[in-house]
Amino acid sequence: MANIRVDNLDLWYGSFQALKRVNAVFGEKRITAVIGPSGCGKSTLLRVFNRMNDLVEGVRTTGSVFVDAEDILVPHTNLVRLRKKIGMVFQRPNPFPLSIYENIVFGERIHSRRISRDTLDDIVEASLKSVLLWEELKDKRHMPALRLSLEQKQRLCIARLLAVKPDILLMDEPCSALDPQATAKIEELMRELKNNYTIIIVTHSMQQAARISDETGFMLLGELIEFDKTENIFTRPKDRRTEDYITGRYG
Repeated sequence: MANIRVDNLDLWYGSFQALKRVNAVFGEKRITAVIGPSGCGKSTLLRVFNRMNDLVEGVRTTGSVFVDAEDILVPHTNLVRLRKKIGMVFQRPNPFPLSIYENIVFGERIHSRRISRDTLDDIVEASLKSVLLWEELKDKRHMPALRLSLEQKQRLCIARLLAVKPDILLMDEPCSALDPQATAKIEELMRELKNNYTIIIVTHSMQQAARISDETGFMLLGELIEFDKTENIFTRPKDRRTEDYITGRYG
């Protein structure tokens, strides 16, 4: 299991500073929500944790991000190992144009030179069971994944992550493309998954953050304004800016 500690993190895209002196600890086997208005740095912070911001030209960071006491921002970090340990789910489900089966074993085929069919079958079954899709899809494993509903595609993308045994799940607006019924099912799945994984979710929905998270951070203009137990953030915020945002007075 893993936790994340952020120490004095700054990030620039060229001359624009997107993150400013961020400090926080994201606890293991917990759901932590990050909320705030558009452009406040939520997704940028999330992408620091698996170094996806490195793909953006001109990005520069200072400070430290420790995953199990290892600073992942140092130059010699093994990014393949890091991204296996820290998986990510995006706003819109992005299954590969392959079968359900091949989607799930894709990562295992990359990381393992030789792996038996029986082992792959076991991985597929365990992964589908972990996202509550096994009963629905056990006889459709070789069907194209693109035929699934949006909710099933998002569950499949989560299953694809779980197949490579990560410790941390990053979720960037995972329900933004889903209807309320599908959203409720994904939220139920997240509650189940936190028994075994550290989960960090970026969401525009304060209602979602209040429903599912143990802790919440509020960001504004690149700063982490407040970070506390979710109940405290929504009922007893310490900073006036947090109160203004959650009561709808911000902006």
